[in-house]
Order: sequence, then C-alpha cells, then structure tokens
Amino acid sequence: MIGEHARSDEFQVTEARLLNAARSGDARALEALYREHSGRVYSVVRRIVGDDHLAEDVSQDAWIRAFERLDSFRGDAAFGTWLHRLAVNAALTRLRRHARRPDVELAAERPTAPPEPDELVLNQRVLSQALDRLPDGYRRVLVMHDVEGMTHEEIAERLGIATGTSKSQLHKARARMREFLAPNVGRNEAGNHA
Repeated sequence: MIGEHARSDEFQVTEARLLNAARSGDARALEALYREHSGRVYSVVRRIVGDDHLAEDVSQDAWIRAFERLDSFRGDAAFGTWLHRLAVNAALTRLRRHARRPDVELAAERPTAPPEPDELVLNQRVLSQALDRLPDGYRRVLVMHDVEGMTHEEIAERLGIATGTSKSQLHKARARMREFLAPNVGRNEAGNHA
C-alpha cells in the first residue's frame, strides 16, 4: 500500500513536470504524454465510434485538441481524466457529423482486414463486431456506462438525452449483446471441451 501511494505521488510529480515542459513546447514532453495516454484515448474512442480507421482519426483529433488546449488544463482533475473527456467529446462530435453523411460514403471508408487466428484476438474481434452491430445510441450508452463507468445522469447530460432514455438504451444494448454473443459462447465452450 505504501509503495503504491509513493509510486502514485511520484507519477503525479513526473506528470506535472511533463505538463509544464509540454506547455513550454518541449517535444519530448509532448511525446511522453502521448505514449502514456494514447492507448486509453484510442480505446475509448474506438468503443464509441465502432470503427478502427475512424477511431484513429478521432484519436488524432483529440490529441491535437489536447495539445492546443494544454494551457487551459487547470489540474482540477488528473490529466488522464481531462484527456479522456476530450476524447469522448471528440468521438461524439464526429459521430454527430457522420450521422449526416450518406451510408455509401461511410461504407467506402470501412476497410476489411483478414482474420487473425489468435484466440484472444478472435474473442476481441467477436466482441468488437457485436458492439459494431449495436445501434449508435445503444453502443454509446453501453460503452459510456459499462466501460467508462459514467452514471446515467452524466451520460444523459453528455448526450443530451433523458436519464430514463440512457437506462432504457443500456438495458436494450445489454440484451442485444447477449443475443449477438450467444452463438459464440456455445462455440467457445464446445471448443474448450474438445
């Protein structure tokens, strides 16, 4: 416990130094902040937008905004929390913009990748595909609540919907995910017993 607390304090001091250096334009500090947080930024964006290439674009947009607005970071919350909020907002903004584009344009942007044989990758792919099959509203609420740990009130405020709508969409999203994943659960269990 004491060791964890000391590491946490050390990380905060190091991150504070990195932030100060980054505000001064130190490229190495900017790179260090990016390396520390890029995985989480991409992960949350990918879960919200449901597409790898779009997630890469949105993540890049979020980083550009973060670096442009670094001076506005007051330190009231952890840098990672502030950055996470920027990433979620960037993803939601992009989805709103995409909602106005024809499906043909969006389909042309979706790449197809050959399947990878590793079981963990396959399981992640099955989960990702199931998430992608959810309607946008369901997916956003599911990710924001179950993955990011946001409350229904926070989700409602962020998405501009009623709290009851958030709860309803979460319930429906979970039911759909169970439907989508049920055939794969049986297949995986049969494979494990063979």
